[in-house]
Amino acid sequence: MIVTRRSMMMLATAGAAATLMPRGAGAQVEIPQMEVARSATCGCCGAWVEHVRRAGFVMRETVREDLDVVKAELGVPSDLQSCHTATIGGFVIEGHVPAAEILRLLEERPAATGLAVAGMPAGSPGMEVAGEKDVYEVVLFGKAGRQVFARY
Repeated sequence: MIVTRRSMMMLATAGAAATLMPRGAGAQVEIPQMEVARSATCGCCGAWVEHVRRAGFVMRETVREDLDVVKAELGVPSDLQSCHTATIGGFVIEGHVPAAEILRLLEERPAATGLAVAGMPAGSPGMEVAGEKDVYEVVLFGKAGRQVFARY
């Protein structure tokens, strides 16, 4: 899947209504509230939360310093970890996952634990740096293994 800036903006705007239309369905499904655990001192976590809020998600933030415990309890593999962890609709969202991919996850509902963007790649939501943009993957992970869900 190739994602352009224009398609990202269109998806973010569509998400602002806080509803999404499942493929082949006639009824709208409400987007559940997202729970986010983050450190008080991490600025990029706050920037990611704002990115997701702008896309229409309702958030509840918990400031914690024991994020390793949260990640372990939720089954986030150590090599996929980042600086903040969220849950929504039965899925785990680890790190700087774009809002468009969270919407897609909620729409498609694959058999998985969740999505992760490992580390803190420049150019990912919350990690915007003028003139810098890393190539990164959004990884779908779970008991059945891993696969690339999107590449940016």
